[in-house]
Amino acid sequence: MRDSNTDLFDPCSTMESDFPPGGLATGSGSDSDFAFAFNDKNFSDRVLRIEIIPDFPEIKSDGEGCISVADWARNRKRRREEIKNETMLDIFVQHEEQILNCNVLETVDSLGYGNQDEEAVAMIEEVPLGVDINLNQHVRSFVDDEAGPSNDSSLSMDCSTVLRVKTLHISSPILAAKSPYFYKLFSNGMRESEQRHVTLQIHASEEAALTDLLNFMYSNTLSTTTSAALLDVLTAADKYEVVSCMRYCSRLLGNLPMTRESALLYLDLPSSVLMADAVQPLTDAAKRFLAVHYKDITKSHDEVLNLPLAGVEAVLSSDDLQVPSEDIVYDFVLKWARKNYPKLEDRREILGSRLGCLVRFPYMTCRKLRKVLTCNDFDPDLVSKVVREALFFKAEAPYRQRFLAAEEASASCRRYVERAYKYRPVKVVEFELPRQQCIVYLDLKREECAHLFPAGRLYSQAFHLGGQGFFLSAHCHIDQQSSLPCFGLFLGMQEKGPVSFAVDYDFSARCKPSEEYASKYKGNYTFTGGKAVGYRNLFGITWTAFMADDSLYFINGILHLRAELTIRQ
Repeated sequence: MRDSNTDLFDPCSTMESDFPPGGLATGSGSDSDFAFAFNDKNFSDRVLRIEIIPDFPEIKSDGEGCISVADWARNRKRRREEIKNETMLDIFVQHEEQILNCNVLETVDSLGYGNQDEEAVAMIEEVPLGVDINLNQHVRSFVDDEAGPSNDSSLSMDCSTVLRVKTLHISSPILAAKSPYFYKLFSNGMRESEQRHVTLQIHASEEAALTDLLNFMYSNTLSTTTSAALLDVLTAADKYEVVSCMRYCSRLLGNLPMTRESALLYLDLPSSVLMADAVQPLTDAAKRFLAVHYKDITKSHDEVLNLPLAGVEAVLSSDDLQVPSEDIVYDFVLKWARKNYPKLEDRREILGSRLGCLVRFPYMTCRKLRKVLTCNDFDPDLVSKVVREALFFKAEAPYRQRFLAAEEASASCRRYVERAYKYRPVKVVEFELPRQQCIVYLDLKREECAHLFPAGRLYSQAFHLGGQGFFLSAHCHIDQQSSLPCFGLFLGMQEKGPVSFAVDYDFSARCKPSEEYASKYKGNYTFTGGKAVGYRNLFGITWTAFMADDSLYFINGILHLRAELTIRQ
């Protein structure tokens, strides 16, 4: 196996040596541990000159107050904002410099013609007020170039005041083997690759992280253990392309207790870090934590509503999200988008590109899908597409639905995969003639039925007949005759109050060996608001017999139930 200090950017080659069975490596007993050579001129061929410049206002140096990830997040957020502002300023200054340089070149060209003084004065008057400083810098740069190459290879042209200079003896082969950044620096064939002295310019807050990173490139281990310090090293490793260190930091951070705060922070790392395979396990762990933490969004609705986009995506991507139905997910997504993106154009963009695919439209009720068609928040073309797909899915045979769900089991978009809904989805076939009638299909998994014991209840999504809302409920009851637990099925009406509704009903279930639906109980009932009708022991057997491995009613682990309802004239 390739030595870990000669991995040449292959992260897989470092994993076995960095993380052997039994725990994280300390690096002290490894044959590839070159810690003894760090900053030792006897084992070094170059000198790294680190110029440390002041931080942006309000940015603390590493180790100064950044104990928790909250401190780190606030510190880095301010720093990113300052960097963004500085970048915009640099662009403006560069633009002014380009205008000035053009004027200077025109002035130089004019020196070969008559009336040189008048031309030069005219050109100087065109220079904007305050840009003379840039002119001086430009002239100094021009003079330096004319004077010949410098002894140092400067990787930064920042003109900020240097607080101090830190000098380290380094081995270019070790650094080049660990980092494409240093590999290109030492082998690009330019003047810099031939010089003994190399200069880096960093902010004061980066000093500790860079030192730890350089130590890691020699020893394959880190002495720091706090989450804030590890995040700093991770950011530095990303900046200098040390993939093995990114993987190492990711492992250490993953072993620390996860919190809501840290999970959101890991998902908010710079995009270049998030895209790295080395950090993917950490971001996946953060997503799993948030999905479990907010498993029931109805109980923590306001808190989830205040999550950032990455957090909402992590929560809504979960198959184990416990919501009454997918209708609730759709309503929540709309509410979050309207709160965070008040402009319609921006809202349509975020719904179309990020959030819309997280709503599993095939499991929404038909009534809700009708409302989706008239929703202005989504792009009309997208609405037509998702509703059409949802209706086609609902019309598919159960085995075909399972096939489509299996195809998406490993995909990022899981629109055909069913969640752990509190109210189980149903498939409804409606008839208007010759009488108002509907046939409702409810499929329950064996494990869902097992969770009903000893006295649980499971409800279906609502369905409608004659303008009234109904639902099915499965129960684990005690049989009145045998006093033993058994499986029961009931039909209930949603509306409460002085409502009277007469219905003929027929409960059926598929059973072996024919696997056809067989009627179990039928009758008629006049519903009043909030009432229900059903049977405590639908199959006339005990719970143990119902759940047995040789049960007649589970076909490939699925219990298939059907209720046929007809309005009595």
